[in-house]
Amino acid sequence: MGVLAGHAFRSTLTGDASLRRRPMDRVADPLTRMGARIATMDGRLPAIVEGGHLQAISYTTPVPSAQVKTAVLLAGLHASGTTTLIEPAPTRDHTERALAAFGVPVAIDRAGIHVTGGAPLQAADMTVPGDLSAAAFWAAAAAALPGSAVEIRDVGLNPTRTAFLGVLRRVGAQVVADVTGPRSSEPVGTLTVRHAGVGPVVIAPDEVPGLVDELPVLAALATHGGALTVTGAQELRLKESDRIAALAAGLRQLGADVEEFSDGFAVNGARPLSGGVADAAGDHRLAMAFAIAALGARDCSIIRGAEVVSVSYPGFFEALEGLCR
Repeated sequence: MGVLAGHAFRSTLTGDASLRRRPMDRVADPLTRMGARIATMDGRLPAIVEGGHLQAISYTTPVPSAQVKTAVLLAGLHASGTTTLIEPAPTRDHTERALAAFGVPVAIDRAGIHVTGGAPLQAADMTVPGDLSAAAFWAAAAAALPGSAVEIRDVGLNPTRTAFLGVLRRVGAQVVADVTGPRSSEPVGTLTVRHAGVGPVVIAPDEVPGLVDELPVLAALATHGGALTVTGAQELRLKESDRIAALAAGLRQLGADVEEFSDGFAVNGARPLSGGVADAAGDHRLAMAFAIAALGARDCSIIRGAEVVSVSYPGFFEALEGLCR
């Protein structure tokens, strides 16, 4: 949407059922302020974008969102003047790194992130490292199961993504992240995680922006004898599903003790899961999290709608089978 906002033609954007549930006005609002015309369906997809000449703005995101940030910065490439994006808390910086790698000057200071329109991009050969959010499921599984360890190679270790590893250490796992060097502007290396006990953890609101994608798998990890309390995570209700409600419901269906809050949840893993039938609710991260939780259940578990993992990790269950030997 950010790219299309700067081009003088009409485009229609839509998506699968999960994307059509996500709010789009948070992206459309700053782009409209820049001069694009965007119509949504009651704030959701499909969205009609009529782009054209854009003016730079200074914009503060109401909630930390790397997606909104990316849309504004990409639109800023086509705007007259310098676009400034201000975040209430730092979010993942892959876009800033990528723009710099393709030759776009990106200034970052206490006042925000600044991009000046009209900068030419230069072609580059890029290697995309493994996704740490996908690797998080294997790291959590190794941390959860006694006698387990996993080594994950060529994974991205961008410091705006590694808060999850700090939480694993707080849980009690042995975690070694060996950065072997930058690759296409991104730190990359080898991650090794080994089980060493599962203890209680509390996630405070200021930690949530750096963990928002990993909270479901941390909840799964807590069912293996630990405990997890999360607050300040109301953003989870606006993902591919209402992740707080669907996560709590699915874990309960597997036998977990879960309390749901308006802005978070608490998991008490004092008793092993019984196993059961959990509904992924059309959400890829929940399907994978329920699989990691089910590894500790006494009996068989079934995940309905598990095929949704193909959204981000098509080979997830094959990889899981290969690791569980």
